[in-house]
Amino acid sequence: MMRSILVGILVLMAAGIGWLTFDWYQARHGGQAFGAPFTLVDQKNQPITEAAFRGHPSAVFFGFTHCPEVCPTTLFELDGWLKQLGDEGKDIKVYFISVDPERDTPQAMDSYVSNVSDRITGITGEPDKVAAMAKSFGIYSKKVPLEGGDYTMDHTASVLLLDNAGDFFGTIAYGENSSAALAKLKRLAAKG
Repeated sequence: MMRSILVGILVLMAAGIGWLTFDWYQARHGGQAFGAPFTLVDQKNQPITEAAFRGHPSAVFFGFTHCPEVCPTTLFELDGWLKQLGDEGKDIKVYFISVDPERDTPQAMDSYVSNVSDRITGITGEPDKVAAMAKSFGIYSKKVPLEGGDYTMDHTASVLLLDNAGDFFGTIAYGENSSAALAKLKRLAAKG
């Protein structure tokens, strides 16, 4: 009898905590999708907002055009996976957001992204707006000085997957096995 009462109390406590967590999330995000609202520019210097991540599944990658390895590798892999998916992945949109907007002008982004794929859209903007947008998506980035006054950028190297409502769907880690990455993209495409 006592055990049943304790189990009942624990169930009620767990339900209460779950409801409070859900209520807190709804109050904090107000029904908004993953990440905060933003206004930046695409590689054609046209305004782009969080609305670009709605109405279709998205793969979102943060990087920079002077990146020696991680960024070009990831973008080439994404392009290759989209080609392998064919019609199955036709609705997935891919976005490459600069964490180095001081150097990554719309023109620089257009040149860089266009050399990789016509399925990827480059995004940049004012440094403070880009930083706020990246932070809202949980992306780490930091300028790292190099000899001679140059610099590089440390940054999160995962691809974020968003469903058609703009909600977080998962990630593809840098260097992840291609078959695992393709399976994630297939699930994303199927969910829509």
